[in-house]
Amino acid sequence: MRPTYHFSVRDNWKNDPQRPIYLDGEYHYYYLYNADYIDGGGGTSWRRATTRDHVSFRDRGVAIPKFSNANGDCWSGCLVVDERNTAGYGEGAVIALLTQAPEGKQAQYLWYSTDRGRSFRPGGDAPVLPNPGVPDFRDPKVIWDADRRRWFMANAEGQRIGFYISADLRSWERVGEFERTDLGVLECPDIFRMTADDGSSHWILGTSANGKGRGLPATYAYWTGAFDGASFVPDHGEPQWLDYGFDFYGAVTYPDHDGSGAEDATLRRAIGWANFWDYPHNTPTLATDGYNGDDMIVRDVRLKRGIGGYFLASTPTAALERYATKTHRLGDVVVSGTRDLDVRSLAYDLSCELAWDPAAAPANVGIEVCRASGGGRHVAVGVYLRGPFVYVNRRPTVNPTGGESQTPIDPSTGRLMIRLLVDRTSVELFVGDGRVVHSHRVFPLEGDDRLRLYAHDGQATFRGLTIRELSIP
Repeated sequence: MRPTYHFSVRDNWKNDPQRPIYLDGEYHYYYLYNADYIDGGGGTSWRRATTRDHVSFRDRGVAIPKFSNANGDCWSGCLVVDERNTAGYGEGAVIALLTQAPEGKQAQYLWYSTDRGRSFRPGGDAPVLPNPGVPDFRDPKVIWDADRRRWFMANAEGQRIGFYISADLRSWERVGEFERTDLGVLECPDIFRMTADDGSSHWILGTSANGKGRGLPATYAYWTGAFDGASFVPDHGEPQWLDYGFDFYGAVTYPDHDGSGAEDATLRRAIGWANFWDYPHNTPTLATDGYNGDDMIVRDVRLKRGIGGYFLASTPTAALERYATKTHRLGDVVVSGTRDLDVRSLAYDLSCELAWDPAAAPANVGIEVCRASGGGRHVAVGVYLRGPFVYVNRRPTVNPTGGESQTPIDPSTGRLMIRLLVDRTSVELFVGDGRVVHSHRVFPLEGDDRLRLYAHDGQATFRGLTIRELSIP
């Protein structure tokens, strides 16, 4: 059941992604890894993989072993390349700021690498950011604030994100905070600046949050706004969400680099853990493949101006198209009722425009994917026009908890572009301009490789229906 083209840990366990860094022409991706998970062991190390195209990754082994010192195992944090030698370990040293919790007390510690991120040593036994006496104090995210020529940290502190500044990555001064009391415990904060499609520059503050109590997602929430080096003022009070499904948690974003290493301010990439803490251990891949831990596809993320403000638009990373092994161009397919396709696959990229007559709209239009031969098991992806909303319904297949995610649409337009990534452990729906994405864990059986189109109580056209089967050699 291991995915065909999504990142997965080679054995045992993975959870939080760590923000990749760019070194020597490739991206270094670290994540939390437990080599003793199946045997019941605890703790996490930092394991490294590298990629040049954000699709194909090469495993490089453990960079920070768990329980390396008396402060316990290493949790989430971030890495920076200290090009100016501010921390004193040499120009270009890789510095990791991460959480450890000796005796259960979370604090931030510095680790450093002088071999280009292959291995790390602790920069002392004392925390560089001690815990002030709160239960939740973790997941530091550090950036270089070029406008003020200093380091800036966003740190998760329960229902607050604390803001800190430093000249040397060792001594940190608290300068502000961002508080939300209606999104659960905030984790894995993120802050960055982007240039939008209209040429304007904006700051974005993100965090993994849990809005289920208010009928919102529990994925990556973000705000666009203004940042002055010490405080962040959002453009709007309510967050936007990078994903509306159930399984895009602990996500991180990272900048794009050209061949010279320069950053492209108009493009970032995002990678998220394909799981959620409500059911982290509930996966059949433990029995079939001896591991528990996948990521959703890496996304290309751009900032766009829309009605009411700016938003992040996601598309599957561009290099994914290179991994198509077979393409089925089915053209415009008119459906009234159901139509089974001849294509059978467990791993593919499907795109089309759903089109209907607003004056005589069908009730429900969509696609059954991961479909068993008898149809009892499947994932339904489509548009319920009497809602009206777009949805992914994973209840009829093997999955952690059942459930259906929904987001509203305007049925009067008579059309909706969709792109659907299907793999052995996931279904991801990209809607329209990419403002809305639904990511879900699913576990279809080996024979659940069929597709069915449907348009109930009316007619719809699946325009330009294209299915690209995918595989990484």
